[in-house]
Amino acid sequence: MDTIHLSEPEKDVLKYVTQFAQKEVKPLAREIDANMTVPRKLIDRMNELGLFASYIPEEYGGAGLSFSFLVRVIEELSKACPSTALVLDGALTLFAEPLIMFGSEELKKRYLTRIAKGAVGGLALTETSAGSDAAAIKTTAEKKGGKYIINGSKMFISNGSIAEFFVVDTVTDKEKGYKGITTFVVDKGTPGFEIGREIHKMGIRGSSTVELSLNNVEIPESNMVGKLNEGFKVVMETLDAGRIGIAAQALGIAQTAFDEALEYIKDRKQFGRSISDFQGIKFMIADMATQLEAARLITYRAADMWTNHEDTIKVASMAKMFASDMAMKVTTDSLQLFGGYGFTTDLDAERHMRDAKITQIYEGTNQIQRDIIAREILKGK
Repeated sequence: MDTIHLSEPEKDVLKYVTQFAQKEVKPLAREIDANMTVPRKLIDRMNELGLFASYIPEEYGGAGLSFSFLVRVIEELSKACPSTALVLDGALTLFAEPLIMFGSEELKKRYLTRIAKGAVGGLALTETSAGSDAAAIKTTAEKKGGKYIINGSKMFISNGSIAEFFVVDTVTDKEKGYKGITTFVVDKGTPGFEIGREIHKMGIRGSSTVELSLNNVEIPESNMVGKLNEGFKVVMETLDAGRIGIAAQALGIAQTAFDEALEYIKDRKQFGRSISDFQGIKFMIADMATQLEAARLITYRAADMWTNHEDTIKVASMAKMFASDMAMKVTTDSLQLFGGYGFTTDLDAERHMRDAKITQIYEGTNQIQRDIIAREILKGK
């Protein structure tokens, strides 16, 4: 049941996205996993279809479509291949969104117009000693004249080798803790900015994930996103949007795993009848379908709330936590329904389970999400 609020034009465009995902992306999903890269032709096709421009405001060359629409696009692409979905998700929710919310007019014109034409962006937040604790970052930015000099390193950066620019979070006043963080945009070709090793992963293997190093990277003050020492707010609000995108990824992965298992159990026969006739199997199917529906409802609600500029801190964390936990459960149970075949690489069940796992981890682990949810609830007591 589609309960997300989309305009009629958005519904029409979504039909083409679904066709693209199923006919052009899904047939390449196994190859993407094996080769650990998303083919450039798929990124170019997403640009041709206007997906990069979809969420960018019209004044910067975009289509000005809603965040709710973007969430549905991420879900549909993730049904076919979450690595491919992450290229678009990272460019829009993790790079474009902070500029839309906090960027100067000059920054928006310089970078959002390029995203609208298909350029890929990324977010460089995580460090070896700063994962769930985003305020513990050590990368510094020191002001010299009208410029800032950035030094430090980043870890697990999505879209790393294909992004043309990154939103980078730095410490500008270490005495102030999280109130001393400032966000900047750094272009890939800036001297001293180096892309390190490609990190091999268990799942979403086609998504480029790298280490970054910044050695005396000099950028103009105009590249600051938001205000000096107010970068933590930029980070937190960016992650709220990102978490809804992760929930959509989880939905797509789980839905495909469920659909494939459902088709299999209808045909598979044991003891003279279809295994879908057995009560134990029926109970599994009922639980999985219910979990999927519940996750979809909360994810769509979070997307609509973000679209309407409502406070989404709690519901974004709920959506990310619930949908990703659901995805891990549903993909594991789907694999179980295939029996021994599910444990082989002959089928996609094992890949779906591997892809689902990361949704419980990035954009803040689910343990952190539970802490955020409880904190938000208790604030009102």
